[in-house]
Amino acid sequence: MSTSYKDLGLVNTTEMFAKAVEGGYAVPAYNFNNMEQLQAIIQACVETKSPVILQVSAGARKYANANLLRNMAKGAVEFAKELGCEIPIALHLDHGDTFELCKDCIDSGFSSVMIDGSHFSFEENMALTKRVVEYAHAHGVTVEGELGVLAGVEDDVVAEKSHYTKPEEVIEFVTKTGVDSLAISIGTSHGANKFTPEQCTRNADGVLVPPPLRFDILEEIEVKLPGFPIVLHGSSSVPQEDVDTINKFGGALKDSVGIPEEQLRRAAKSAVCKINIDSDGRLAMTAAIRKVFVEKPGEFDPRKYLGPARDALTVLYKHKNNNVLGSAGKA
Repeated sequence: MSTSYKDLGLVNTTEMFAKAVEGGYAVPAYNFNNMEQLQAIIQACVETKSPVILQVSAGARKYANANLLRNMAKGAVEFAKELGCEIPIALHLDHGDTFELCKDCIDSGFSSVMIDGSHFSFEENMALTKRVVEYAHAHGVTVEGELGVLAGVEDDVVAEKSHYTKPEEVIEFVTKTGVDSLAISIGTSHGANKFTPEQCTRNADGVLVPPPLRFDILEEIEVKLPGFPIVLHGSSSVPQEDVDTINKFGGALKDSVGIPEEQLRRAAKSAVCKINIDSDGRLAMTAAIRKVFVEKPGEFDPRKYLGPARDALTVLYKHKNNNVLGSAGKA
């Protein structure tokens, strides 16, 4: 028996993206696997009055159980109301790689799905994406496609090399598939180790600075698809204070370099209306937990270390909404 996302109090991304493109901001797309992450996301977005996309990967569904995550999203809608602000909330499948997975998510109450056929040929990617779009649109669900390949590792998504999106392909892809938004590759990448030190330069403070995003590609795509919603994956900035905290309290993160926030803010002012952030949340959470474990080695109550982790996440997400994505006040 299928469930409509509307019965869960969720919305699809159509109106979200139209407002974001017109308003020059990006809707945050935050991944979650557990209760604390979800609490932090909703708390931060209610406090900043920001719309939000709750992202669930295939790996998260395996880890936390698909039915639990679906009902957690329903609970998130009620939690937002309890906090005093009915913000728009979408539930999105991140990096769906098969028609069957997308269909299962649509049937279980997701309001948006991504079909990632970027590892296939252009023609195969179009065919798969079109098939998902036809099923999704029959249920009022929006679909994100992808052209280009991001390097890095995120759950089950692994790619050694990135391939920039080819602007000359976007019109045909969007027209023939009917997709609602398009994830592109312009230099972002998955995971916390996005760049090697050899790929970076050092600024006057000795901080590693990665190669700039290919805004020329983004601008060419905007010309070809005026007003069309664009998505950036792999957009964590890898805050060095969190990396330093993790390493200080026993971690071993090396060469962790992310996307500078000022570049993401520039992207958010363009047709980029959805920016995915996952690794930053993992880092903030891990830093807070490691700190408790070292400073209070006798602590064994999960609430005593997951609570600070949740608080750290809330601070991070409020910062992203206010200062990076520009989504604060747009609910």
